[in-house]
Amino acid sequence: MRQNRHILIKNIYYMLSYAFQVLRQSNFVDVATEEFDHAQNLFAAILCKGIGAQLKQGLYRDYQTRKEGIPTMRGRIDMPGTTRYKIARRQILACEYDELSENILLNQILKTTVMFLLKSCEVDVQYKDILKREMLYFSAVDVIEPSSIRWERLRFHRNNQNYQMLIGLCQLILQGMLMTTEHGENRLASFVDEQWMCRLYEKFILEYYGREFPELHAAASQIHWALDDGIGTMLPIMQSDIMLSHHETVLIIDAKYYAHTTQGRYGVHTLHSNNLYQIFTYVKNQEAELAGKSHTVSGMLLYAHTDEAVQPNQSYQMSGNRIDVRTLDLNCEFAAIAEQLDQIAEDFFGIQHSA
Repeated sequence: MRQNRHILIKNIYYMLSYAFQVLRQSNFVDVATEEFDHAQNLFAAILCKGIGAQLKQGLYRDYQTRKEGIPTMRGRIDMPGTTRYKIARRQILACEYDELSENILLNQILKTTVMFLLKSCEVDVQYKDILKREMLYFSAVDVIEPSSIRWERLRFHRNNQNYQMLIGLCQLILQGMLMTTEHGENRLASFVDEQWMCRLYEKFILEYYGREFPELHAAASQIHWALDDGIGTMLPIMQSDIMLSHHETVLIIDAKYYAHTTQGRYGVHTLHSNNLYQIFTYVKNQEAELAGKSHTVSGMLLYAHTDEAVQPNQSYQMSGNRIDVRTLDLNCEFAAIAEQLDQIAEDFFGIQHSA
């Protein structure tokens, strides 16, 4: 099976299944058993299932404001527009009204993503055929420019929550595109965008502990600066990737998905200094916040394993706190990945995973 930067393709599915619980539903089960040689095939298979399920319920529709000239009044009259029609001797009214439409941003993102997958030579014909049939139901939906999408502004609620996983996957696909000006076309990258994979890697680890170790409190918590005078103007927010806590024990994990886990100079390999400074800062400020209480605060840099000869695996004692640097091998069967994460819970909390 082809690797995706030192990660088995099917493990991307397992990571997604923790990040988006909907993938654990029965209609997605057979995707987990398939073999994929390209990440785009995996994404296409998930979209085939997800869009098919959504079509059975009906595409989500919302009210869109339209402006047009029509012979009879509808909605609100646009007086300046109507005046222009009168001057031009046209017997119509300029009206502005709301219309329930399928041509909304969520559906536009789905169609745009599918159009790019259909152009990819790495997507098998069987998935393309399914996606083409599904796109027949999107005839009234526009294709949009991916760079125009403001992902952070998307909001999900009770009526459109079924779209959340699909849109999350579309974001992975579209932000993983390699944009090229060759022949004026866009094409999909042969690898998944590293920045997006880093976010997926973080969310997977967080959700894994939240699901598999209910006795732990797992959250991406903010850490407050230990300020002597309480004035924190212009200080950056300290946002942890994963904070695990159980009674008086706290472990802060900073998840790193890099092409290189260490930095080398003149044949000497060292840890990324900024990463080490960051986790040390998190630990010491969290400890200051718990001052006066019985507590143990530790930190960990958890890198995704690469094929480099040197892989960090070290535990340090720094100013009274334990700081570990480890790698998580994603290029193995998922059971082995789970075993690595379970070992962390046992090492720091003395908790064993219950099958």
